[in-house]
Amino acid sequence: MENFLRMDRIPHIWCPTCGIGVTVNCFAQALERCGIPLDDLAVVSGIGCTGRVAGYVKVDSFHTTHGRAIPFATGMKLANPKLKVVVFSGDGDLIAIGGNHLMHAARRNIDITVICVNNFNYAMTGGQVAPTTPRDSVLTTSPYGNFEGSFNLPHLTESIGAVYIARWTALHIHRLTDSIVEALNKPGFSFVEILAPCPTIFERRNKFGDGLDRLKYYYENSEIVHGADPRDADIELRGRIIVGTFINRDRPTYLESMNKHLKSHLGKAFNIYEG
Repeated sequence: MENFLRMDRIPHIWCPTCGIGVTVNCFAQALERCGIPLDDLAVVSGIGCTGRVAGYVKVDSFHTTHGRAIPFATGMKLANPKLKVVVFSGDGDLIAIGGNHLMHAARRNIDITVICVNNFNYAMTGGQVAPTTPRDSVLTTSPYGNFEGSFNLPHLTESIGAVYIARWTALHIHRLTDSIVEALNKPGFSFVEILAPCPTIFERRNKFGDGLDRLKYYYENSEIVHGADPRDADIELRGRIIVGTFINRDRPTYLESMNKHLKSHLGKAFNIYEG
């Protein structure tokens, strides 16, 4: 791990038993297995607890403004298609203010991997309700329980065109690492959701105990269903959690479609764009 981290910035800011550090470990192991040269890799994040990952990894990394990680990554990929670009950020950053960018990158099948750590709230700013907060959750802006509906992220990303979609918890470290390897090797827009404890805010306010208690909950309530219909993957506050690889399909990436389309119209006058 030390070869992968900026050790001069350690200790990190994450709370004890927070799940984000586990996800970074899985990501590092996945990179080693993929054999991707770190010089050919870029990590992009937005704002929030998970957004700080970009500051700790010893690769070209970019900590962008809130909700703008995906368009930033899209620009990098289109400018240099040979670059492996990974967006590593939280649910508030990617699904709330960045939700529109998520939709259009997936629709276009931009060749990037998005790793979304979902802790069900805006943790860094004090624990407000987020688009992924389950109903009845108690947070700072829902002291009597959240009454809003929440996004089912596998269903959302399936409906907008992602070619690879998986969900795991911070407990499933080996399966999560396998999924990140698959996502990194998958051409097109791949999406990996990781459910992670937020012990300081979400778990405490909803009386789940600390992060270790939450991992025990994951152990007792997770059900692995590969190929499950993403519509069945809703998350309830104290219900079972469906995890697994939901979608693994093929369709042309944005650049493949663009090159084919323009070549068919312009013929020899068009040079295939390779960056």
